[in-house]
Amino acid sequence: MSSTPLPSSHTPTPEALDLLIFGATGDLSIRKLLPALYMAFVHDRLPVGTRIYALGRQAMDRAAYVQQVLGAARAFIEAHALNDADLDRFASLFDYVPLDAGQAADYAVLAQRCARPGATRVFYLATAPSLFASICEHLAGAGLVDERARVVLEKPLGHDLASARLINQQVGRFFAEQQIYRIDHYLGKETVQNLMVLRFGNSIFEPLWRAPNIRSVQITVAESVGVGTRAGFYDGTGALRDMVQNHLLQLLCIVAMEPPVSLDPDAIRDEKLKVLKSLRRLGPAELARDVVRGQYTAGSMGGEAVPGYLQEANVPPHSQTETFVALKAHVDNWRWANVPFFLRTGKRMAERKSEIVIEFANQPFSIFPDAYQSANRLVIQLQPEESVQLQIMAKEPGSGMRRRPVSLDLDLHQAFTERRAEAYERLLVDVVRGRLTHFMRHDELEAAWTWAEPILNGWAEQHEAPRPYAAGTWGPAASSALAARTDMPWSEEA
Repeated sequence: MSSTPLPSSHTPTPEALDLLIFGATGDLSIRKLLPALYMAFVHDRLPVGTRIYALGRQAMDRAAYVQQVLGAARAFIEAHALNDADLDRFASLFDYVPLDAGQAADYAVLAQRCARPGATRVFYLATAPSLFASICEHLAGAGLVDERARVVLEKPLGHDLASARLINQQVGRFFAEQQIYRIDHYLGKETVQNLMVLRFGNSIFEPLWRAPNIRSVQITVAESVGVGTRAGFYDGTGALRDMVQNHLLQLLCIVAMEPPVSLDPDAIRDEKLKVLKSLRRLGPAELARDVVRGQYTAGSMGGEAVPGYLQEANVPPHSQTETFVALKAHVDNWRWANVPFFLRTGKRMAERKSEIVIEFANQPFSIFPDAYQSANRLVIQLQPEESVQLQIMAKEPGSGMRRRPVSLDLDLHQAFTERRAEAYERLLVDVVRGRLTHFMRHDELEAAWTWAEPILNGWAEQHEAPRPYAAGTWGPAASSALAARTDMPWSEEA
């Protein structure tokens, strides 16, 4: 390995920052990275000496990049924060360097353009993972990688376990593990990070946060949109690789992990790794019983007809790519013995919703004459709104002891009036400040693939088509049956 390990997993904010964005003319840069950097800039969250190098294959100069790409990014910047003066100041940070990721000569030119003694370099690889190895090798060959350098890797981080390991090995030849930031934007969401405080900063939850006090856990990431313009990528990926293997498993880890000994990044990631290693592997019998694979057909969204997946542009006519996955998982350790974790994600579902539902066990004996009992639930909503809701039973007004479920609501937007940074902005600032907590470590990535890969292999061996579900619904009927078999229906059906 050419670079030496950093002395700690947290490094100070650099005084001079050179941020180099590979794929700077792509959709991710326009929709997410540039707006996030603009918001960080106008709120003084970037070092004063920041320079941004936009790298792409297109032959253009700086003025053309500012006009075309930054102009396109305007549409994705929060309207209240956008003004021409700030945008001009932000644009002044940029330089554009045409670069072919496979050509060593282009990196020599880049090294001359960004030669600044003492600057910390952050390389953001918003490219296909197949280019990661070549980019890192050429960066090192041009003398651009030193002990202060950091590299950010965008998903997908592999197509299977072998490719994920290969990426780790290839990038690890040139960057120490403490210099590698594997980004998962769900870990940048305010409510996801708040889950750590909810669990470990409040004494009322920890004694109950285990079997047999918790009956089940549901994690849903539902999208109302279809595949859109991403068919070229999505059809070779599917919902399991795109969402379950990374986003949903990371949420599961935060829910299920043991209290870390400190907030040190590796202390937290050690506990998440233990969860991933404790996930029960799904064999052929479990795959048939506990996993539902679906694909949306034509339906209605918001009163308008929408096409099915097979009718979307650039989707092969007989594609068997799944757009929906629901499954039951188990974490085999003392804390979570026999507690089912229901994971669900899909496109073209009834509504856009991301939430975690913790269902507590019912009391063993009821003294109340009415038989009705609604489960106590802790509902943590990630989007579209961010809130925490505790569902309990209360007495109805009037005589007698009739009960009714009510909610204790915490609206995080009302509770905290400060500006809430978007996930990419928060994570980019973490990279600048050397905070690794909300980024995956190499062994986390490999452990997640170790669990997910048998599901993919099982589907390939079965040759069964995904179950159809109409756009605008909550997925195939088999998904409802999966939860109902254990008398734990999905939250919208409860």
